[in-house]
Amino acid sequence: MRDSAAFDEFYRATSARMVRYAFAMTGDLGDAQDAVQEAYTRAWRHWREVQEHPAPEAWIRLTINRLATDRGRRLRGLRAALLRNGPPEPVAAPSETSVLLAHALRRLPPHLRQAVVLHYLLDMPVGEIAAETGSPVGTVTSWLHRARTELATTLGAPADRARSAKRILEVTDVERA
Repeated sequence: MRDSAAFDEFYRATSARMVRYAFAMTGDLGDAQDAVQEAYTRAWRHWREVQEHPAPEAWIRLTINRLATDRGRRLRGLRAALLRNGPPEPVAAPSETSVLLAHALRRLPPHLRQAVVLHYLLDMPVGEIAAETGSPVGTVTSWLHRARTELATTLGAPADRARSAKRILEVTDVERA
């Protein structure tokens, strides 16, 4: 069992210093805080080993240094891609319909949301959805029906007009094209 009191004491005694160290290594306070948080999370997972280390603070600094180095490599790769391909095209703000649809989709249970997104937004046939989810075709068909009904209710359409939810899904697809 881990000694949480010892870890808490170690954290209180070293964390501010580690944030300053990480800030100097990354040059960005947010990235520094992320690296320190990740380093202490790893230290907690390996607390017995870290606690017995001759210099636990050095263990944290080494972890922060590795995280900062990894971040630098990722940024260099992103910069190279940006130089090669140029900046990305600007993305238009989502339409009111898209925002309403996203809100309604978030209210669906995950399995219904997945079925709707795969079928209506990615144009996957029911059979492929069934294969991907490991569910029978009839179950996926039932999920789609239930999802359309719930979407119609959420979007303010009468339950018997569940097809209006399908129409909104199709309109959203056209807006993205």
